[in-house]
Order: sequence, then C-alpha cells, then structure tokens
Amino acid sequence: MLKGKSAIVTGSTSGIGRGIAHALAKEGVNIMTNGFGDTPETIAQVKSEITAFGVQADYNPADVSKPDQIDAMMDATIKAFGSCDILVNNAGIQFVSPIESFPLERWDAVIATNLSSAFYTSRRAVPLMRSKGWGRIINIASAHGLVASANKAAYVAAKHGIVGLTKVTALETAKDGVTCNAICPGWVLTPLVQKQIDAAAAKAGISKDEEAKNFLAEKQPTMQFVTPEEIGGLVVFLCSDSAKQITGSAYSIDGGWVAE
Repeated sequence: MLKGKSAIVTGSTSGIGRGIAHALAKEGVNIMTNGFGDTPETIAQVKSEITAFGVQADYNPADVSKPDQIDAMMDATIKAFGSCDILVNNAGIQFVSPIESFPLERWDAVIATNLSSAFYTSRRAVPLMRSKGWGRIINIASAHGLVASANKAAYVAAKHGIVGLTKVTALETAKDGVTCNAICPGWVLTPLVQKQIDAAAAKAGISKDEEAKNFLAEKQPTMQFVTPEEIGGLVVFLCSDSAKQITGSAYSIDGGWVAE
C-alpha cells in the first residue's frame, strides 16, 4: 500500500530516525533523510542503505529549528519525489539541569528542536496531504511526553507539547484522510544513550554492561532496550490502512515504563 509514496524523516542519519527510514524504505517509500552537521561519509552510507531497498533517497541538511530551512527541505522533497505523503518528526536534542540553573539558551534550543520544528514541518505538510486526500504525520515523542523526570524541564515540556500538538493536528485533519499520531519510546540504545551509559560507568567505576542494567532498572520493567527497528515497525503500522481510524493517539513503546 505504501509503495511509491514519499516521506520526510527528520533526524534520520542515526538512531531512531535511521531505523524508521529503513522500515519505510522496506515498504517501498522514497525517503528524504535529514540531519544537521553530518559528514559526507555518513550521508552517503545512509542513502546507500535506503536505496538498497529499491527506492529513491535524498538528503537535506536542514536545521529543523529554523523555519526557512524547513521550507527549503519541503520544497526539495516535492522537487525530488513529487510529494510528501508521510512526515515523521523525529529530530531531537537533550540537556539535563535543575530548573534554577537551566541555561536559557539551552531551554530555547531544546524547545525549538524538539517541539517548534514539528509545527514548522506540519504547517507545510498538512495542505499537501489534504489536497491528495491521504497523509500520515507521526511525531516521535517519548515516555517523557506522558510522565516526567527531574532535571529535564525543557525536554519533558517539549515532549508533552508534542503530544498536544499531535491531538490538535489530528482534529484539524480528521475529515481529510490524514492521520496524526505520536510514538512515545522508552530507553532506546541509540549512540546518544550509549554515550550517557559510558560516561556514567566511567564515573562510577563499573562496567558498561552493569551501568546499562542500572539504567534500565530505573525506568524500564522489561529490562530491555527498545530498538529503532521496533519503532520503525510501529511507524509502518500507523501508516497502513489498518490504522486509518487511529489518529490523535500517543503510543507507548517503553517496556512498561509508564505502566508503573
């Protein structure tokens, strides 16, 4: 059903976004990949992985916190593929600090990248999808879009905002053949999370495996990391005809995190 459609996946040169891009490409979807500050070698590798599925792939370096760069990426996608049928808002950054010492510039950066960017992309994608009578917008939120953790004020605020934006978008497109849903992953072993584990292990003087277990035990009852491939599978389902009446929902994929 998805063969021949086209998607933008922001933040798709590593981690979750890369897994989502692969999952959609496997279903026949052309992919506009996106990352900021990637090396030519990384870009070439990501495009090669996607075209191996027999689809088209392109790359756009848009800084998703900048509306003008979002507009340029959308224009480039339409020029390359003729449309943008699927939009996956995945790009995100993190900063950890108590509220009283949270740097103002880091607050602004996290909100811009994790929340405002999804508004910037959606405002361009919705008219295109509405005109074709079909579209899928999937916002990658987080378990932190449903519950909070200390010292993550900007991230938690942004991810809660993403869930709210998802609901509004769903209501505004409910009669247009367009759906909008959020996915709320728990801990995913991305390069960013691995760096956190490595640093904590070094500080505590314990093995990386032991620190990974401590990391999971704090939040994730299954004691297993969510994988980018599992998230990609959920994205594919939400794009399918089986999910055409699912809109405005926030799907947890978190090993039981928010069940506690």
